Amino acid sequence: MAFVTWRGSVGIIKPTRRLGGLESFCKLLPDGIGVLPMYLNVREGTTKEFERTIDDYEPHVKELAEAGVDLIHPEGAPIFMVQGIEGEKLIVERWEKDYGVPVMTAPMTQIEAMRSLGIRRIVGISYFGGEINKIFGRYFEDGGIEVAAMEGMDVQFNRVQLLSSREVYAFTKEVFLKSSGADGIYLLGSGWNILDILEMLEQDLGVPVVHATTSRIWAIQHKLHVHEKIRGYGKLLAELPAALFS
Repeated sequence: MAFVTWRGSVGIIKPTRRLGGLESFCKLLPDGIGVLPMYLNVREGTTKEFERTIDDYEPHVKELAEAGVDLIHPEGAPIFMVQGIEGEKLIVERWEKDYGVPVMTAPMTQIEAMRSLGIRRIVGISYFGGEINKIFGRYFEDGGIEVAAMEGMDVQFNRVQLLSSREVYAFTKEVFLKSSGADGIYLLGSGWNILDILEMLEQDLGVPVVHATTSRIWAIQHKLHVHEKIRGYGKLLAELPAALFS
């Protein structure tokens, strides 16, 4: 076990059982970092489901801690965002106290990535419709990041992975160009397969892009004291800016 995890190990808790997300994550993770994945079974993608799902994480947090991983990373940004940034902080602090392993949620990695890139005002794009986008926006506002827009694409939750990355590019570009003063783009979630457009968006629109998968790769590297730059997926991984968290 130690031989294959010679640079450290991370336990991840994925909110859905979609194919593709874990594969993309492992593709970008530097060699020598071991991954122990666990899964919830989110299916509806509604605010009510996210509110009640938070309790489902803890048994997996406990199991990963007992397995001896160096870091625990619960994915599922919407689930933590509906708790509010202070509610999320209390949950993470309790888990760390009870199980003795550092815990870093998906939205924690994303807001820290924004800070490290010097982003102050974002245009956010999600694959959720309706009022929940206001909750996402409020999370970042409460964390000190201004939100010029937070808009969702019209797609069924169980079909997100079928969206064309070109469709996401076009939608993101349209929202960004009609918004004012944003110095960064945020693409919520790893349910869609859009890693191929991150660098293209940065080149075309002239601002850094923060995405769920690249944010977690960046944050995990910093937490495990690894510094391996990865090109082709945007500024965050190409430059590995210093993390502001400990």
